[in-house]
Amino acid sequence: MTKPGTKTGTKTKTKIGGWRCPDKRAMTHEGLRLFFPLAATHAALWPFLWVLQGLDLVFANTVPPALWHGYEMVIGAFGAALLGFIATTVPEWTGATRPGGRLLFALAGLWLCGRLVGLLGAEALIIPGALADGAWLLWMVWFVLRASFARRTTSLIGFGFWLALLAGAALCTRWGFLTGDIEAASLALRLAIYAFLGLLGLTMARIVPAITNLVLDPTRETTPFRPHPGRRRLAPGLVALVFAGELAGLSPEVTAYLLIAAGAAFLDRLAEQFIGREAFRAEIIALGLSAGFAGLGLVLAGAARLGAPFAETMALHLTLMGGLGMAVLGVFSIAGLLHTARPLGLGWSARLAIALLTGATLLRVVPGLGLMPFPPGPAHLAESLLWAAAFALWLKAYLPIFWYEGEATDGGG
Repeated sequence: MTKPGTKTGTKTKTKIGGWRCPDKRAMTHEGLRLFFPLAATHAALWPFLWVLQGLDLVFANTVPPALWHGYEMVIGAFGAALLGFIATTVPEWTGATRPGGRLLFALAGLWLCGRLVGLLGAEALIIPGALADGAWLLWMVWFVLRASFARRTTSLIGFGFWLALLAGAALCTRWGFLTGDIEAASLALRLAIYAFLGLLGLTMARIVPAITNLVLDPTRETTPFRPHPGRRRLAPGLVALVFAGELAGLSPEVTAYLLIAAGAAFLDRLAEQFIGREAFRAEIIALGLSAGFAGLGLVLAGAARLGAPFAETMALHLTLMGGLGMAVLGVFSIAGLLHTARPLGLGWSARLAIALLTGATLLRVVPGLGLMPFPPGPAHLAESLLWAAAFALWLKAYLPIFWYEGEATDGGG
């Protein structure tokens, strides 16, 4: 995602009362302009609202609220981010026709239907929610594979593979919700997490070298950074073994070592962050934290299965909040600049958002490791506030340049 976009349209705004209506052409100029703000809004609100409900949901009876919470974060918040990423980068990488206008709004409507069901844990609406989520998830699979076939390229096959696994795991999770098979739903949700990590590994293999070279040489005339080719597919390959092992029902000890190996592969990517003083650039730090948190969380999850004195769910929170969450926030911030024709260089809002998200992750995980007491107040309130503040700051900085064309903000550079 390093090819700058172009600004389109005019600065004319329509006002309703004191509120300016978003420019529809700006919102659908690229998929990220619509779905990144939707993902950030959901990511900011859902955990906080869940905490306000006392970690419960109004209409959840058979399905544990914690499973709804996990599904909504993985498929809801991160899913919208993935949808915007795929709708934007696949045309950029292949030259395929860029989706826009009514199609993007239709996909957003399907995504929103699923989120309304999950907001209250409405078990009576599980089927409509599953159909809505299945539609936009399978659209991504079709879109990637169609572009790959049309351009006679195999570079996107891996993305199509992991997207298909993600769609299947999400639908199986919903099926477990519908039938009341909580064990099957829990397994399917873990598989969805692994599918997302596979996508993270593939995405980082393409994004990190491009961003690193742009940091080292903003003129784009040279490519001083060239990653080791053996690292490009190592992490997603080992995650695939974890996925297969879980699906095959291998013993906890075997899957524990597979988790540790996959985590080590993500941690190995940190070696690519040492590029001199530019390693302290916010963009490089965010991408490095994503790989580090994802890897450490997988290693700790494996250790928990081998008898370490902490819960596996705590380790998975490190992978999800720190690994996937930081990747999402980092891509939001970097792509938000490059795809609105702005130079790379994160403003104070994006930098503070990265710090807040790091704090939220540590506050969620460190007490579970016994390294500090749990913060006072309602359970998970403190970290949910930091998490919400991180994405709210990003929205404040980037929403104007996404939905109101031609308007820059501090956070945009």
